[in-house]
Amino acid sequence: MNHTAIAGTFEPVAGQRPVARAGARPIHQVLAPFPVAYFTAALATDLAYWQTAEVMWERFSIWLIAGGLVMAALVALAAVSDLAFGRQRPVWFRAFGYLAGVLISLLNVFVHSRDGYTAVVPTGLTLSAVAVVILLLCAVTGGWNLTTRRGARS
Repeated sequence: MNHTAIAGTFEPVAGQRPVARAGARPIHQVLAPFPVAYFTAALATDLAYWQTAEVMWERFSIWLIAGGLVMAALVALAAVSDLAFGRQRPVWFRAFGYLAGVLISLLNVFVHSRDGYTAVVPTGLTLSAVAVVILLLCAVTGGWNLTTRRGARS
């Protein structure tokens, strides 16, 4: 078996970006859909509880909302780090919409922590639906970005 040596340099050509950086995205953009998925699943379990009155669905809702809040805290940390290091600037409409959805979900987890059927129906179910609608509207208006690159238009 013959091996051929290849001579050349591995330095990038002027004006080209390295391939590894071409698709780089802010980490919060990767994490932002997770709380929305948790809150949407909580809405589904609230609907199941409303129809069946099975306590298991209420407990699922509480855990899903709590998990969504933990993930939302990670998204906030990632977005703040992007802002702090000056690589990004905020997109205020989506950031405030995302914040509103998360704050409604925070209220929702307290409502769900009450005991009995009224913990979910109608208040918890309504709060879950409002939070999901707000978060999905923010996503539809421009994706999962809460920030944008400096110099870019949002």
